[in-house]
Amino acid sequence: MCCRLFLLALIGVGLIVGSPARALAAGSFQLSVPQDLRDSGFLKYLLPRFSLKTNTRIELVDAGTPADADLSDGADGTPVFEGLGKVWVLAVKVDAPGVVRFEEWLTGDVGRRTIDGFPAKNGVSFAAAAARAVEVDPGLIAGDAGRGEKLAVLHCGRCHRVNAAKRISGIGSTPSFAIMRSFADWQARFEGFFAINPHPSFTVIKDVTEPFDETRPPAIVPVEMTMGELDAIMAFVSRITPADLGAPLKVQ
Repeated sequence: MCCRLFLLALIGVGLIVGSPARALAAGSFQLSVPQDLRDSGFLKYLLPRFSLKTNTRIELVDAGTPADADLSDGADGTPVFEGLGKVWVLAVKVDAPGVVRFEEWLTGDVGRRTIDGFPAKNGVSFAAAAARAVEVDPGLIAGDAGRGEKLAVLHCGRCHRVNAAKRISGIGSTPSFAIMRSFADWQARFEGFFAINPHPSFTVIKDVTEPFDETRPPAIVPVEMTMGELDAIMAFVSRITPADLGAPLKVQ
């Protein structure tokens, strides 16, 4: 019996060791890195400083190994630093808190100063990368469209069909986001939605609208958001393909 329990314990340990990605603590992640970048010594300087600031552990794996994020000199990703004659980019593969925090740190003021503070050794130096120019469609509204879509589903999905994934949600009498996006005044409608009936009866925009009268509370769970969240929703809406409503009917 004891031998059997011992054997089961060994198997359990083997499963954990054999699946390092699943064994990582919450907030930690795996990062694939080429050998030349490992050998430079730069990551031994950079990563402990990130981990100390954020309490996030990074496990390095070989380039080509499936990981939560990749550091490479490829074309896809966010430029983060220059060194070894290359521009290194971070390609996020998994939208996990630790990975997002790492990208924000590398491109933020603290991370960039840390990168620039690397003491050059044997002619090897690194510097924070200049951001690559990105062409922006003038019809698009700047902002975090991904976050805006999630917020729109959360706050607006109870009545409106927000995206294709929520095609069966909403109330039949309310127009979908795609239909409203086809309106000539769509931007004004969305920006000031909280003042258009029936929204004032259950919507609060922090520091913009008045709080509800305590003697007349909203009949449904209120929608509460900030202007920053509305800006993200606007960025998402600007990227929605307007619904094709067809040509107007001709009156005989």
